[in-house]
Amino acid sequence: MQLTPIIFGTSCLGNLYKVVPFETKVAIAAEWFKAFARPVVDSAGKYGAGLSLACISQALRALGKRPGDLAISVKLGWRRSRRLAPGEEPTFEPGAWAGLEWDAVQDISHDGILRCYAEAKELLGGYPIDLVSVHDPDEYLAAKGADAAMDDILGAYAALFELKARGAVKGVGIGAKDGRVIERLWRAGVTFDWAMFACAPTLLVHPPELLDFVRELKAAGVTLIDSAVFNGGFLMGSDMLDYRKADPEKDAAAFAFREKYLARCREFGLDPAAPAVQYAYRLGFDAVALNTSSPRRILKNAAYAKAEVPERFWEELLT
Repeated sequence: MQLTPIIFGTSCLGNLYKVVPFETKVAIAAEWFKAFARPVVDSAGKYGAGLSLACISQALRALGKRPGDLAISVKLGWRRSRRLAPGEEPTFEPGAWAGLEWDAVQDISHDGILRCYAEAKELLGGYPIDLVSVHDPDEYLAAKGADAAMDDILGAYAALFELKARGAVKGVGIGAKDGRVIERLWRAGVTFDWAMFACAPTLLVHPPELLDFVRELKAAGVTLIDSAVFNGGFLMGSDMLDYRKADPEKDAAAFAFREKYLARCREFGLDPAAPAVQYAYRLGFDAVALNTSSPRRILKNAAYAKAEVPERFWEELLT
């Protein structure tokens, strides 16, 4: 699989945390094509209960883009359930999404994932889905109980590989916050074409056993994507650490590393985002997924793929 070195996340198109005007969404999509001749975008049925997928289609049409002008990856496992009343909060991830018209329900099984795929295809309105995966199987395992949930997930992957076998999609992968679940499914015989790691490995979190598994996947020809190189923004100075509020006492080691890291960046005159992205490439990752709700940041995010970080920068930091 050939991917652009930066993949553009699209949760903002689903109104993550705030309503993003449609004109801004079109401007974001326009910047994708300034960054790369054929950009790659990552979306999900869960993002705004399908709003992200619908907005991708609408924005591409507004820009006069044709099917095939970009590659679209869709994480499957959630689909629309019912229309919301005016002002009603969705039941999935309350507080995370703004201005939604639909609620969403999780649907992971052989037939369920095909329902999710059919809806995603309809929402994209003729723009093809290139890559598919099961959305956050680690969270599904934790919520549903290991044995039954594992059967559902394996059934879902069987369906996705059926789609690939008949040429409906080009690649089947996985995205998870817990790398151990990626490994568990790999050991269970799910031979992914690509794997997206969130939360780790990053400069902050890179346990040796996870790095060994990353190298194993790389040697097997699996395309690797790192999707949380900033640990939820924490490395850049945010008070959020991997989807939760950081605790100065419990996370004292993380705060100490961040202080050291930012000081090192100042010493070398580096944008702190650049080494965080480049570290993923040092580990053998093929692409880094970055998300922004600002059109002005798209080209800047794409430029991190070519950022130069002196070798001396890493010496003290990684020891």
